[in-house]
Amino acid sequence: MATAAQWIEGARPRTLPAAVAPVVIGTAAAMVLGRHNMGYALLALVVSTSLQIAVNYANDYSDGIRGTDADRAGPARLTGGRLADPRNVKFMAFLFFFIAGLAGFALVALTSSWILLLLGALAIIAAWRYTGGDNPYGYRGLGEVYVFVFFGLFATLGTLWTQAKEITLAGILGAVGVGAVAAAILVANNLRDIPTDTEHGKQTLAVRLGERRTRLFYGALIAVSVACIIGISFVYPLTLIALLALAILWKPYQAIRSGATGRDLIPALGATGIYELAYAVLLSIGLVLSDQLFG
Repeated sequence: MATAAQWIEGARPRTLPAAVAPVVIGTAAAMVLGRHNMGYALLALVVSTSLQIAVNYANDYSDGIRGTDADRAGPARLTGGRLADPRNVKFMAFLFFFIAGLAGFALVALTSSWILLLLGALAIIAAWRYTGGDNPYGYRGLGEVYVFVFFGLFATLGTLWTQAKEITLAGILGAVGVGAVAAAILVANNLRDIPTDTEHGKQTLAVRLGERRTRLFYGALIAVSVACIIGISFVYPLTLIALLALAILWKPYQAIRSGATGRDLIPALGATGIYELAYAVLLSIGLVLSDQLFG
């Protein structure tokens, strides 16, 4: 019987910055237009975090019943580690899918953004199909695409649209930047798991690229996030303060570059999540201050 602490760990709280960051940026982008709504932002946050937790439990369940998590370098999983009944893990996944769907429907109804209802349904289906079903796309190297699209573009621009009914260049660049970092979190995770994923036939992008190119890809994704800051700064100069967040990644990135493997990559995974949240907060502060001082 899993303890409460193990259920919390099963939700993978280190990944939650990937759910919070896009809502922060989307709200800030609406704020500079003078059309932000904190109530709608809160609903978007419930959708995003619930979907993230649901994905994590769903992955725990699906990977566990396939045996992928039986021997892994990272923290023990509920299903793979036989800490909880797989049926209960699956129930938790669908419970949080339901919460995400309920909050999403409320947000769509309140803002009359009905097109997002379809996109939200696709997000839930894609979340389950990541490692679930007969032919999960996470086993074919497409996980980073899902993360970039749904926890970058959709989450950020959906938050912006429900509040401002407009898509801006700052919103797009912010969505691309935060999506790249969210994908980098998955890359760091999959880099750590290359040996066990290879053994169990899980063809993640990291397995397909190999260790050396995966490490380069991680650096490229971080570089994309930096380029987006610079792009936004041409209109909102003070967003350059978001570059300060790079200090969080200095030591972890050195570990990735130097060839760290297994458990030695766990700090890099956590640091990338913290970087994403700091990136979003500092970028948002820069947006708002630039608008107030130079707008």
